[in-house]
Amino acid sequence: MLDAWTVVAVSAGALFFLAGTVGLLRFPDSLTRLHALTKADNLGLGLVVLGLVAQADSVVMGVKLVLIWGLLMWASAAVSQLIARTVHEAKRP
Repeated sequence: MLDAWTVVAVSAGALFFLAGTVGLLRFPDSLTRLHALTKADNLGLGLVVLGLVAQADSVVMGVKLVLIWGLLMWASAAVSQLIARTVHEAKRP
């Protein structure tokens, strides 16, 4: 049962990564591309981590996976803000 959950969660995560990449390639401007990429990738990574937590050998390994997910979400938010601020300042007259 855990193997099936892992396959479903990791596959769904991969689909969200694919959707984020399509948004990055198809949307017209930098801010909409950034929005599509960050939202889809954060959800995709969350699903991949939840799938992998089910396969973790110990609670410590599961906690490490969740901490890595949290760190990447924090880093993604910080970098997204920096990129958005740079784009916004570049558009000022």
